[in-house]
Amino acid sequence: MATFVLGLTLLSLLIWIGLLCVRGQFWRADQQLEARETQLQSSPTVCAVVPARNEAQLLPITLKSLLLQDYPGDFQVFLVDDRSTDGTAAFAEGVAHAVNKAQQLHIVSGQPLAPGWTGKLWAVEQGIQKALETQNTSAPKPDYFFLTDADIHHDAGSLRRLVAKAEQEDLDLVSVMVQLRCESLWENLLIPAFVFFFQKLYPFRWVNNPKKATAAAAGGSILIRTTALERIGGIAVIRQTLIDDCALAQAVKGARDQGVGARERNNDVSSSSSPSGRIWLGLSTLTHSLRPYPSLGTVWQMVARTAYTQLNYSPLLLVGTLAAMFLIYLVPPLGVMISLFMGNLAIALTSLSAWVLMTIAYFPTIRLYKCPPWLALCLPAIAFLYTLMTLDSAIRHWQGRGGAWKGRVYSR
Repeated sequence: MATFVLGLTLLSLLIWIGLLCVRGQFWRADQQLEARETQLQSSPTVCAVVPARNEAQLLPITLKSLLLQDYPGDFQVFLVDDRSTDGTAAFAEGVAHAVNKAQQLHIVSGQPLAPGWTGKLWAVEQGIQKALETQNTSAPKPDYFFLTDADIHHDAGSLRRLVAKAEQEDLDLVSVMVQLRCESLWENLLIPAFVFFFQKLYPFRWVNNPKKATAAAAGGSILIRTTALERIGGIAVIRQTLIDDCALAQAVKGARDQGVGARERNNDVSSSSSPSGRIWLGLSTLTHSLRPYPSLGTVWQMVARTAYTQLNYSPLLLVGTLAAMFLIYLVPPLGVMISLFMGNLAIALTSLSAWVLMTIAYFPTIRLYKCPPWLALCLPAIAFLYTLMTLDSAIRHWQGRGGAWKGRVYSR
């Protein structure tokens, strides 16, 4: 028995050493848009597309922040009222008039959900098409689309920094994981871990490396070149995906690989018209999501909605994920308790070492969210809750209740 437990704790320790050393330094949380100020050399045209379904309560704050961007170029906002019942469109118009930006805001009345589309992406598609129609009648099509959510509060320089990043580094897509709300007890306990797990799943340094296949984005704030969006076939190519932000990033980065392969076959690797396909994903400390998660149930719903989707609805991947979560996060504290019962020093040392490395890895994210430092020690318990959420996500899918969001249910 002691040998078996020691083997598990040693394996957990080795995994943590590997994660810290070779997993793209995901734990450092150092890929931040505001790391250094950038200056715009030009001012490309930008159209923001905001899908909004029953967001009247937040729009006076979030839409106002979007309309008051200090971006020097032509910037238009297309808000798609996705069949709201709370007066979202009227509130949006009121906000625009209050800040004297009525000419900058365009309200798009959402049409009934088209077959084969998720609600958010159908709204985004309508916003993009309306923007293209409007621009074509009065001006050339926009250089960029800024896809953002109705619950995001943007600091005044958000768009300017995104565009400067894209222009200076020849990026087709720039995205930031905005600062999620972290005020309630459950938000402090669970939200930083959500960001930590996302960084571990998609190491940002790998995402930002054009030589790596890893691709991801954060749906609350995505700036994408219009040419890149056209190259991949528009939003329609991901119309059925629930994790649409990562799917969009994968399509953009994957288009680069296809373009490179085609040029190599044609012996034209130096073509200046070749697609960039470069993407960048980072963290933001100035742009915030106002979406509240005041209880365990609200966080649980947010995670369980797409966790099984992330596993491609695979029972084998589910079993592997549950086993991995147990081995990586739960074995160290269980090993400490077992070592106290058995009086086994070797198990105690390996378990404590793994727990310490886990805490060190989690601490930068805890610091980013300005949470109490002792919460870094709680990652095993937090991971246990996320494991249960993942299992519940699979159960919901099997029961036909998966992917529920704002009154709609997407089973696949």
